[in-house]
Amino acid sequence: MNMGSGWRKIWLLLLLLPLAVVWLMVTGKQSIDAVDVEIRPGSGSSRIASVLQTAGVIDSKLAFKLLTMVTGKSGSLKGGLYHFEGELSLRDVVKKIERGEVIRFQVTVPEGLRTHDVLELVAEKTKSSLKEWRLALEELLPDQEWEGKLLPETYSYSRPVNPAALLEQMITAQRALIASLTTDQMEAERLRIIASIIEKETGVDAERPLVSAVIRNRIERGMPLQMDPTVIYGIWRRDSSFSGDIRKNDLTADTPWNSYTRRGLPPTPICNPGVASFRAAAAPADVSYLYFVADGTGGHAFASTHEEHQANVKQWMQIERRQNRQRNAGK
Repeated sequence: MNMGSGWRKIWLLLLLLPLAVVWLMVTGKQSIDAVDVEIRPGSGSSRIASVLQTAGVIDSKLAFKLLTMVTGKSGSLKGGLYHFEGELSLRDVVKKIERGEVIRFQVTVPEGLRTHDVLELVAEKTKSSLKEWRLALEELLPDQEWEGKLLPETYSYSRPVNPAALLEQMITAQRALIASLTTDQMEAERLRIIASIIEKETGVDAERPLVSAVIRNRIERGMPLQMDPTVIYGIWRRDSSFSGDIRKNDLTADTPWNSYTRRGLPPTPICNPGVASFRAAAAPADVSYLYFVADGTGGHAFASTHEEHQANVKQWMQIERRQNRQRNAGK
């Protein structure tokens, strides 16, 4: 009986030993040098195990596959770019990938860019294909005008970047902002257009409600807006380019966006406006201004009458001549 009892103990040890080894492999921590590992979306546990072992994150592909199989995690491992560093167990590694704790990146979209320029910017910043971004926006906004539908902000994303997901963030953020200002769809589009003009006319927050008031007052009086950014946008839509200098004959060259040749608002926004311009579009200042011109300080001088405006224009021309003389003297 003693011999039988001894053999049973030996067999028990032989059975438990592999389990103990696996347990140590799963829970035992190892020191990992800082390393970034990209796991392709849709990769199976075998492929992931190979990538991790090659990067030095895990020692055993078999242990990784066994752990994910036993715990039922094989189908919930998420792709992306991961950072591993420090004392980590195999279980820690699996949890990190299951939770999708990927490296997050940020991209900032400035106010006032045309949608074409936004797509170029995010494609460049995320090191991805411009064509992918165009196709994604086509799917998100089928048979719709693209201009003015994206909210300029700083957005977070992971690699490999998902253009549709990032663009949807921009579209959803703008829709949420507009919903806080109006529930009327026609008014929503009107706000987009007005906000886009405000965005291109001034970068001074305190002036935005004043520019908004000028737009409101001119439309109410049946006056053409006569705002240069609309002319520039019309040229760009017509020619796919703009020289950078607006000439007198540009003001009389008719396009659907030229607010010198046409009354009322342009048919579409002329850029993607930011939050401040949207708020100003929804709440113009209670003033009678009909005109404004640059004042030489980066802002504008506003006027309610043509006579006041002419005086402001004259002052601006004097400032401009003085600045030109100073520039020429410095050459």
